[in-house]
Amino acid sequence: MEPERSLGEEKIFSGKIIKVSRYTVELSNGIKTTREVVRHPGAAAILPYDEATGKVYLVTQFRFPVGQTLLEVPAGKLDIAGEDPLECAKRELLEETGMSAARFEYLGYIFTTPGFSDEKIHLFLALKLEKVAELSTDEDELVDVVETDWREFLKWCEEGRITDAKTLALALRSRRFLEGRE
Repeated sequence: MEPERSLGEEKIFSGKIIKVSRYTVELSNGIKTTREVVRHPGAAAILPYDEATGKVYLVTQFRFPVGQTLLEVPAGKLDIAGEDPLECAKRELLEETGMSAARFEYLGYIFTTPGFSDEKIHLFLALKLEKVAELSTDEDELVDVVETDWREFLKWCEEGRITDAKTLALALRSRRFLEGRE
């Protein structure tokens, strides 16, 4: 399929986290239409897994856009243009769980909602965990840490208790890595 060709951009909004533009595009069949695009700096998400105990560490966080407290993996946006996703993952793991990891496995990335956003989340599995500090989240970020067994975590994903896409993607990608080693 041929790509759509941009004919022009109108910048609509520029905020703290996102930018929004409206593009006029021409489709491969010659039809002209518009595309509204949310630009996001990207993020890193981490599944902390304790190999010795088989425990997974998640966080709960109220998400205003959906009006719910969600159970999800620690994650955060790339704060600086060009920031290394691994450095972001290390920072977010420490801030949201108080843990560090001696080993990180990169499990690729996902596009969260490619129909209207370019947000790309890099996925990491954190291994060889060590509790090194208390939580130190941003002042506008209230999280609680939830510890659970690997099998229970997978059950929560399968049953719909966990609805966060990055967490579900990490469960799927980590499963092959972790269970392939057993």
